[in-house]
Amino acid sequence: MHFKAVILALSFCSLPLSISAAPASVPVFVKAATTELLSEKIEAIGTLKANEAVTLSATVTETITAIHFDDGQRVNAGDVLAEMTSTEEHAQLEEALSTVKEAERQYQRIKSLVNAKLSTESLLDERRAAFETAGAKLNATRSRLADRLILAPFDGVVGLRQISVGQLVTPGDSITTLDDDSVMKLDMSVPALFLNSLAPGMKITAKAAGLDNRYVEGEIFSIDSRVDPITRAVMVRALLPNEQRNLKPGMLVTVVLQKAPQEQLMISEKSLIQEGFNQFAFVVDSVTKPARVVKRKLVTGPRRPGAIAVISGIQVGELVVTHGTMRLSDGSTVHIAAEQKGDESLTELLRQQASPANKSD
Repeated sequence: MHFKAVILALSFCSLPLSISAAPASVPVFVKAATTELLSEKIEAIGTLKANEAVTLSATVTETITAIHFDDGQRVNAGDVLAEMTSTEEHAQLEEALSTVKEAERQYQRIKSLVNAKLSTESLLDERRAAFETAGAKLNATRSRLADRLILAPFDGVVGLRQISVGQLVTPGDSITTLDDDSVMKLDMSVPALFLNSLAPGMKITAKAAGLDNRYVEGEIFSIDSRVDPITRAVMVRALLPNEQRNLKPGMLVTVVLQKAPQEQLMISEKSLIQEGFNQFAFVVDSVTKPARVVKRKLVTGPRRPGAIAVISGIQVGELVVTHGTMRLSDGSTVHIAAEQKGDESLTELLRQQASPANKSD
């Protein structure tokens, strides 16, 4: 009897089980992948420079005799900013003018005699040469006299005065600075990764901490022809209007470069699963019954708050899991608890799941 019971038990264990417990489906929240226009932003830091800037200095060794500007004064091109001792040069100018006048008179007299056949052509040539030599000496004297004047080369604002009347200055000594601040140049370093996105005329937005973080609109003027082999960045120059003259050379500026809007396939940022350097998302395969999820590897692009662009791995309209990914693996059976239509929070989705309409489904 005991032997028969053992045989019966072994026979029962060897029979295949015809009924097994079906795996429970995981409730998930999903959102469809959609397209939208996305304007990618590039952030950089730049330094302001004046449109034109120069440090004015003397070209000769002389004593300052007069100063015609004050600190921070606005001047026009050609304005005399400072004078240096030029008594000798003025005397030489008087002499040169007199010499030119006499040489011209002699030339005209011989010219009339040649026309009357009363003088020779060779004498006329001598007088012409003397007249031209006197004119050249006059120009040289005027040039030496001009070296004793410090002129503004363009419209702008002068900086701090570095000289005083009676001071002996030598070539290279700083007299003052002059900046054309009607337009400001903004030089910034941009990663070469964005080189294809940069072009002259591209709009930028600049924010300067020295101006209470106010924004200034401008545009890219030029792009350097070389990429720095060490930083792998390219220098970009933008122009910023400065009608109020509140932008100053040397100010540190935060820049946002706005790329032209492009249509991008977007999914919720909550759908993204980071594994090392790879990114994945669970996509619902609703064709199968019951529905299952497929783990897809993604190539992503730019972001905006709450969403990320997908370059490859997902198609438009596919349902992507946004909540419940922690309980999923590739091929897991799921049922959709609620579909996110906009930017609903998890609390709103749970309330939507608990609504009578969903229960009746």
